[in-house]
Amino acid sequence: MQPSMAERAKVLAEQRLSNTLPRRWRHVQAVAARAEQMASMLIGSGDREALVSAAVLHDIGYAPSIVVTGFHPLDGARWLRSIQFDDRVAALVAHHTNAVVEAELRGLERDLITEFARETTQVADLLWYCDLTTGPDGQLFTVPERLAEIRDRYEPGSIVAKFVDRSAGEFFDVEKRIENGLSPD
Repeated sequence: MQPSMAERAKVLAEQRLSNTLPRRWRHVQAVAARAEQMASMLIGSGDREALVSAAVLHDIGYAPSIVVTGFHPLDGARWLRSIQFDDRVAALVAHHTNAVVEAELRGLERDLITEFARETTQVADLLWYCDLTTGPDGQLFTVPERLAEIRDRYEPGSIVAKFVDRSAGEFFDVEKRIENGLSPD
């Protein structure tokens, strides 16, 4: 029997992250576990499989063997495409947690939006929500706690700090939609 897409995703993430970036691996495992719990909100099994696969792979672009541009959503999505992983999952990874804003700050927005379609569905919202409510060591956070934690790790004025500041409104909108069981517009 062939392994599921989510099982293949977990193997790939573990191979690339567990030894080289153990803290990132803890975060990814917790995001994936949260996605598995929340997947029941989705109707189709394909949506559930895409969500869990994207959750376990969302930070694969941090793996030293995958880094090209230094922008992990784009590096991860390009690598997934290069190994012919599912196109939808690669696009979810590319655009996770409002990556387009950070891409713009890094001068990579054109690459991101021309190479990968941005999905605006409940699957994308759930992926963002799981990432935004999981700390770097896998702890459960509220969205405000997670944003504060990220701001504490990065210098004021850094690209990541600017990205968080510019994206906070969208992050809170996603939180509200998921917690109220709503679909995106």
